[in-house]
Amino acid sequence: MVNFKTIIPNQFTLPRRINRLGELAYNLWWTWNPEAQRLFSRIDTVLWEKTNHNAVQFLKLVDQARLKSVINDRYALDHYDRILRAFDDYMKLKNTWYASSYPHNLDQPVAYFSTEFGLHETMPIYAGGLGVLSGDHLKGASDLGLPFLAIGFLYTQGYFSQHISEDGWQEARYMRLKFEELPVLPFIDEQGNPFTVTIELPGRNIEARLWEIRVGRIPLYLLDSDVESNSPGDRELTSRLYISDMDARISQEIILGIGGVRALRALGYNPDVWHMNEGHSAFMVLERIRELVAAGNSFEKAADNVRSATIFTTHTNVPAGSDEFPIWLMDKYFSNFWPQLGLERDQFIQLAHHALPWGETFSMPILAMNFSTKRNAVSELHGKVARKIWNFYWPNLREDEVPITHITNGVHTTTWLARRLSSMYDRYLGNGWKDHIDDQELWERIENIPDAELWAIRRHLKRKLTIYILERTREQWLHGGVHPVQVIASGALLDPYALTIGFARRFATYKRANLILHDVNRLMEIINKPTQPVQIIFAGKAHPADEPGKLIIQEVYRTIKKAEAGGRLVFLEDYDMNLARYLVQGVDVWLNTPRRPNEASGTSGQKAAFNGVLNFSVLDGWWREGFNGSNGWAIGDEQDRETNEQQDDADAESLYDTLENKIIPLYYQDRSADNQPGDWITFMKESMRTLTPRFNVQRMVKEYTERMYLPTER
Repeated sequence: MVNFKTIIPNQFTLPRRINRLGELAYNLWWTWNPEAQRLFSRIDTVLWEKTNHNAVQFLKLVDQARLKSVINDRYALDHYDRILRAFDDYMKLKNTWYASSYPHNLDQPVAYFSTEFGLHETMPIYAGGLGVLSGDHLKGASDLGLPFLAIGFLYTQGYFSQHISEDGWQEARYMRLKFEELPVLPFIDEQGNPFTVTIELPGRNIEARLWEIRVGRIPLYLLDSDVESNSPGDRELTSRLYISDMDARISQEIILGIGGVRALRALGYNPDVWHMNEGHSAFMVLERIRELVAAGNSFEKAADNVRSATIFTTHTNVPAGSDEFPIWLMDKYFSNFWPQLGLERDQFIQLAHHALPWGETFSMPILAMNFSTKRNAVSELHGKVARKIWNFYWPNLREDEVPITHITNGVHTTTWLARRLSSMYDRYLGNGWKDHIDDQELWERIENIPDAELWAIRRHLKRKLTIYILERTREQWLHGGVHPVQVIASGALLDPYALTIGFARRFATYKRANLILHDVNRLMEIINKPTQPVQIIFAGKAHPADEPGKLIIQEVYRTIKKAEAGGRLVFLEDYDMNLARYLVQGVDVWLNTPRRPNEASGTSGQKAAFNGVLNFSVLDGWWREGFNGSNGWAIGDEQDRETNEQQDDADAESLYDTLENKIIPLYYQDRSADNQPGDWITFMKESMRTLTPRFNVQRMVKEYTERMYLPTER
């Protein structure tokens, strides 16, 4: 082990009285503490918004006069002191849930590997739900006090910025991230040299640098191949997420799996549990086997040792969604590796062999399943689907005996909860509710919240969303050189009092963003009723290589631009976590239309639910478990039709019928004397009461701990 460490750069000019703002900026704890965010905003609201809530960049740019005004303002100093006390209390807390529940299991950490982490909008090192789930997992582990660390990539260009052309075509724009303006810390030795690990690729060795992001109590270590000693091509290996080129893709996964293990070893870690979040990191098991074989163990003994300490979470519902590498590519990249395992070529290939109609492959999920002792899907239905998909790997077992369980995803409540609702929960649930989010009895107190107070907050949040969209649209008009019709399509005519539906997610074909366009004439009639208007806000990106997904965006956008839409259909470009928060907090209904059973879990509707937004979704993923008939609405039923066309017809009819005959009347009719929709509020409370305690990351991480981590721990 070499003595490497991270040090917060001395790049801020802060008055001594408030110099710990720099420390706060470099720990993402502030991203889920609304009062900490308000502290930065209090110093300079305009700059805080201009920097897109980037605390590091904010402190680099803030005017000294603003900082001096803080130290001369007693109330601002009280605010600063209060936040730093809360931060210190959080970081130093001894009796966390984990420490109190399992005081004798505090030795070595769980090592969590994921190819993407969605932590905050200023860190675009995530592509979608998998990354946001990974980020929420870290935050939940921090809150609960787990011994935990994570490994991923620091992509030099991150995920792309989306621009929609006048014709509705998605354009991907990449920009190089400025690490010095992000909350990432370089690992250096005592002489200030950067920490690197060496990874073998065909015909050369490459170096990967290591960085750290502090996520509350959890260290997230990120690998970066943009090192001067590497060739120009190798420096680009970690530039973007999910590179389509096969050589670059396998190189990325070698860096993550093999390089990740080597980085942890160099830092002195010997994790008790190794958690692969999806199969991208599965090469980690080969590196750990290599270590044990090099120490004198047989391959069989080494494999058993590695298997006993490894778990695997799958998020895909179709084999095509998994990484499969052709055998010739494995020959190219691993011909010098398998002898180090004590294996012949054919023995090595059999570790993850997958025979497909178009040829033989080396399957990353099969490698992960082969060398894990526990495996899980991410919802109940996904568990059934996964057992069916992978039954061939256990041919002697019945489908229901396939050893893949499920732990349904949850979300990190305080990251996604509106500040006003958080304050309301403080008043009616008690100040300690954040530590007991998964307590069903606690959420029975929702009934104590006055309807008028809850409805007033919901109206405020929708107005806030509308104002935010109008400001985005104004900026687009001022600086974007866009056509006036695009300004309308971006939300210039939104009504803060109309029933508002949100649809925001990755534009993959199975998610069917265009299902609501199945009968455009009927849709136009629905949204344009003078006394009961409806508006629908779309947002989301398609992967740059997903041509069908981009065509769906274009179809949606062209419909939005129609004059008869009246500005009530909107597409918001460049969807990120900041826009996601506004949407899950501000709309009335959250729409989800996947083709069953392809949605492994989905989590955006969970974020909407504890903000008082009602779900309207196909019975897939988490909603199949959450829906009870009185806390939202279902699209279709659990009957799967023979063809996609039949399924689309049936689901579209159900969508329109439910919208026309249930959702719209419930929102607009039977208003009280003070214009409150009493029955709608009853639905809202039922949704908050039944869904929040179940579909949160606190419950999820506890399940992982008790069902996966502790039974695996050596």
